[in-house]
Amino acid sequence: MTDHQASYNHGGGTVPYSGGKIPCGAIASGWVGPFPPNGETHTYEFTIDAQDASGKVLETAHATRKFPE
Repeated sequence: MTDHQASYNHGGGTVPYSGGKIPCGAIASGWVGPFPPNGETHTYEFTIDAQDASGKVLETAHATRKFPE
């Protein structure tokens, strides 16, 4: 996740995938969600890479959202 108004490492992680849906909270450990300073709205970009077993990126998804809305 990238904050477009501030430089901060929000962390991230790797989630093993064996089919089906990835459960909500799968990367809760080591990841910090959006938290702009009080009274400010920031734009965040979320990026997710799907990788094969060797680590090759198969697809990348992006979503951008303002927080708070």
